[in-house]
Amino acid sequence: MRFVSFEKDNKAVLGVREGDKVRIVSDESLESLLARGEDIKSLAEDSFAGETVSAQDLKFLPPLRKPPKILCVGLNFADHTKESNFEQPAYPTLFLRVNTSLVAHDQPMIRPRVTDSEGLDYEGEIAVVLGKGGRHISRDDALSHVVGYSLFNDGSVREYQFKTPQWTVGKNFDATGAFGPDLITADELPPGAAGLLLETRLNGEVVQSANTDLMVFDVASLISIISEAISLEPGDVIVSGTPSGIGWARTPKLLMKAGDVCEVSVEKMGTLRNVIADET
Repeated sequence: MRFVSFEKDNKAVLGVREGDKVRIVSDESLESLLARGEDIKSLAEDSFAGETVSAQDLKFLPPLRKPPKILCVGLNFADHTKESNFEQPAYPTLFLRVNTSLVAHDQPMIRPRVTDSEGLDYEGEIAVVLGKGGRHISRDDALSHVVGYSLFNDGSVREYQFKTPQWTVGKNFDATGAFGPDLITADELPPGAAGLLLETRLNGEVVQSANTDLMVFDVASLISIISEAISLEPGDVIVSGTPSGIGWARTPKLLMKAGDVCEVSVEKMGTLRNVIADET
């Protein structure tokens, strides 16, 4: 089942894709439904009489607009670690994103107007959405905590990312983290979203291509390791890492500029598309 959040009559609503239509199932946000333990598939199945709209006409919102936490994983593909001139860590490299950095499918990713910024870099990734929280979650039980998966473009302002040893600022400029369009329930995909081809395209050219089997820490391991330290909550998002091919590591650098189109596609999941725009 594929859930989408979008705007209708100036209000945020939640729907389910049914071919080229979307059936409205709730005016409550996905994160709110998950927080109170709602079985979202049952909710959708019980809402067969909901209004339907064309999927082509939607103004998308991120699947979760204000997730409790957005936990991102760096250096989770060995080739990307190598191109970034880091040693491969034996423990996941974690950083946080804030909700104001999120931007929806088909909405512009914003290249900030900071004077020393050359541009905005792309990072195609899979986002893991938790339907159940917990602490000290075993690896064997970890995937039962996943409600679904989505696509993510971890847009990075590299000069700011590397101003300090902490990456936070460069990963959190407003409207740089593209998220969506769908939340695909876990039963629609292989366990842990393993064995899927992930590709990023910039202006139609493939710039990243890798199988999710190549992740250093798989989804179950990430959930288990993170929960050793942090209490996970329903609606939390784990952005699981990008493969090699980033623009910053190329010679010459390939950074996104206004008018560029960046697409992140994953087999069985679809495509997240954003045009780049300069901050006004």
